[in-house]
Amino acid sequence: MARPCRLQGENCFYHITSRGDNRKKIFISNYDFKQFLEYLLTAKDKYRFNLYAYCLMPNHYHLLIETLQPNLSKIMQYINTSYTVYYNTKRNKVGHLFQGRFKSIMIDEDEYFLELTRYIHLNPVKAKMVETPENYKWSSYKGYLKPKHNKYIDYPELNHYLGMKPAAYKEFVLSSMNKKDVLFNNVYAGFFLGSRDFVKDKIAKFRPEIESGDFAHKRKLKPEIGLDDIINTISNIFNEDVSKIVAKKHSQSDTRKIAIYVARRITGFTNKEIGSYFNVGDSAVGKAEKKILCLLKQDKVLKKRVDSVFSVFRV
Repeated sequence: MARPCRLQGENCFYHITSRGDNRKKIFISNYDFKQFLEYLLTAKDKYRFNLYAYCLMPNHYHLLIETLQPNLSKIMQYINTSYTVYYNTKRNKVGHLFQGRFKSIMIDEDEYFLELTRYIHLNPVKAKMVETPENYKWSSYKGYLKPKHNKYIDYPELNHYLGMKPAAYKEFVLSSMNKKDVLFNNVYAGFFLGSRDFVKDKIAKFRPEIESGDFAHKRKLKPEIGLDDIINTISNIFNEDVSKIVAKKHSQSDTRKIAIYVARRITGFTNKEIGSYFNVGDSAVGKAEKKILCLLKQDKVLKKRVDSVFSVFRV
């Protein structure tokens, strides 16, 4: 069974989450929260990384960190193991505290840094624990509103990526309080959140690890396939003019929907990027994919031709 990917590099940004076993509480008393943060501080001294945001919820936590060395696993092993020993000793328990391995998503700091901090800080609000993020004690949010009032955050580096004053950041966060979370809709292959170029660069950088490792979604971690390549291939296999596949006036064309479906399956493009190419919205990309999935179940001839498209790209 494929293990969660652990692509570990220098100056990489990660969104980290870890949950209690069977979703049980991992923080019960105020002292538990404080103790976890102290382990986090010690880990920074031992393993050198920057902490930009955090939120400790009763049964899970979120971190946004930047590794300065390729040592993500060591960082997280120290934090979770130290806290588990503390928790079990205090309550005379044994066994696992956390549910499996921690989850990590490598993020594009240029595209998603701000959005991710907002997502992290709004967790208690979305969970209906507080009315505003400022009312929650165990997150880094108030440290953003009063710079240098949080000893766990690396402020000089944070200011470089934040790019806004406290009042503007507060408005930025509060403006999304009643909106649906869609941040992780564009996560690629389970562990990349970023632009197409970001995904392409990271796949190239970690190619040796990807090729030798046993990762989930490994099939998607292939060299970049362009949308033009897909269009030309479908044009040849379906004997369809390229303009009928690309032009918006042919929005009901099945070959056009097939191109969208294939692009979703084998490239690192987001729904937004695919939609921009075909001059349609994000939702239209999802609808096109669903329609083709239904047609493939009903039409064996169509499925065979679509499989021929995939075989060209060897997926």
